[in-house]
Amino acid sequence: MTSHLQADADTDRWVPLRGRGFGGGRHRRAAIRMLLSTAGVTQGQPGSGVMSFLATRIIKAGLRNANGRFLAWSWKDDPSALAALAQVQDLTPHLRAARASMPMEYDDTESFSNPHLGVGEKLVMDQPPNGRLSFATYTWDTGSQLISLHAVCPDRERFLTFLPHLDDLARTLRWVEDLEVGESDVLRLPPA
Repeated sequence: MTSHLQADADTDRWVPLRGRGFGGGRHRRAAIRMLLSTAGVTQGQPGSGVMSFLATRIIKAGLRNANGRFLAWSWKDDPSALAALAQVQDLTPHLRAARASMPMEYDDTESFSNPHLGVGEKLVMDQPPNGRLSFATYTWDTGSQLISLHAVCPDRERFLTFLPHLDDLARTLRWVEDLEVGESDVLRLPPA
């Protein structure tokens, strides 16, 4: 059985990002820059050049060799305006501990429903601390995995106008399990 993330991004608004190839290169570069900023890699800091280089390579490799565990998009009309990254992670004790020890400002979540994943959480930080980019994070805990969609935007005012489109994208996100022949006796229940 192979499993993978899937979403139905509106092609009029989003460009899917891939790890290589000419298509989407400008969108990919802009998205990687924005995603790096949320990881705390800031130009001009000591070691930021090396960290930026390494992080860029890791993100590109992740998109190339994701085995269905990563999806990424850039805003079609303006690649420097918005980037989104969906991923699935195994819920290890280390990941649970990291989530439990996040700063208090990350506790301000609201419930968010997805027809495929059930009820999860949505966090919008339109004025994040330390001058970082505005972002929104959607998360679903399946019990064994954490599925998330993280979107970043450098323009706070414009970011708020993107939220309905991010909600639409987040509602299409799902974890698909491809059943092989002979596995038809598996009962699949919809999310609670």
